[in-house]
Amino acid sequence: MARNDTMHASMTHPPKEKPIRNKSNKFTEQNVDLADTPLFFPEGFEKLFIGIYFISLPYIAGLLFQFFYIADGKTELFLSLNEQSSFILTWAIGYEIIATIILLYIVKMAISFANESRKQGIREFRRP
Repeated sequence: MARNDTMHASMTHPPKEKPIRNKSNKFTEQNVDLADTPLFFPEGFEKLFIGIYFISLPYIAGLLFQFFYIADGKTELFLSLNEQSSFILTWAIGYEIIATIILLYIVKMAISFANESRKQGIREFRRP
């Protein structure tokens, strides 16, 4: 029996391409796309959902802060605090918490962007 060695010369594979990345040289010049965020933004209702998130997320963060940090996880103490505190106060506490988290995340992204854009051994020419 003859051995059947078939070479598939007609089959070609495309070369492996690098993923498309933002080629900007500066952190502040990167493109921002709402589709990349972990929040749900249905098409056509973006402004409505931004308003909903702007009201509800800080309030929930404020309630969680009051429950775990101020009331130490005790439901009776939390319910008495919740009766005495206003919606605006709870929302403001949560807003500050979320703003701090977002600012820390932006600083982390800027540092990682600077580390990625720095190439080892290659330096731009600068006049003395």
